[in-house]
Amino acid sequence: MKRYVALGSSMAAGPGIAPRADSSPRAAQRSARNYPHLVASALALDLVDVTYSGATTAHVLTDSQRGARPQIEALDGTETLVTVTIGGNDVGYVPLLFAASLPRWTRSVPLLGSRLRDLLDPEARERALTEVEAALVEVGRTVRSRAPHATVLFVDYLTLLPPAGPAPPLADSDVALGRRVAAALRRATAAAAEATGAGLVRAAEASVEHHAWSSQPWTTRPGLPVPGRPAPLHPNAQGMQAVADLIERALR
Repeated sequence: MKRYVALGSSMAAGPGIAPRADSSPRAAQRSARNYPHLVASALALDLVDVTYSGATTAHVLTDSQRGARPQIEALDGTETLVTVTIGGNDVGYVPLLFAASLPRWTRSVPLLGSRLRDLLDPEARERALTEVEAALVEVGRTVRSRAPHATVLFVDYLTLLPPAGPAPPLADSDVALGRRVAAALRRATAAAAEATGAGLVRAAEASVEHHAWSSQPWTTRPGLPVPGRPAPLHPNAQGMQAVADLIERALR
């Protein structure tokens, strides 16, 4: 059976989409119905899913995460497929939208408030964005060197925000910042794929009409986590199936 390794953050792990993947760490919030599992089932691949909620490019390349080894160590050179969804936590994409959904008074709370204000600071987000493309390129190069015979696919992030107009309860200024960060992350992912000879699955483009405020959403709106339901500001089951379908088409 051909080996498939999935690398990435919560946008690949699928927090809250039941059931949880067998034997996966609870902190990873890894679903048995995330796109790696769906692709592996459809194409009869031997899946090694090391996606982990909260992961950054550093957790892919060098850093342990809650006791889990760097994700890159899952590669042993026998892979035929590697997918990568990463970078959003490097630039604070979902965290900034979560911060924007909280009441404004929380930005004055000691310690917490300074973190929220930083997430919603356009200059701070721009500084993070200037570093993410190089980090994504390094991910691509390292995957290529460790899995030289694999098809490597960068899978960008599903669209969360409407392409225009409001996204209540988020303030218009925060929505605009979120859109800028999402667009820059999409461009950085595409650039990294091109620079490293990897493929690109354009989940962001495919999901523009299926944003979280649409009538047929592939992602969820802000809110409080509810056990047994997809996490706020993350893919739902329909979104994961849509991404899996995109990957299968790219491979076929």
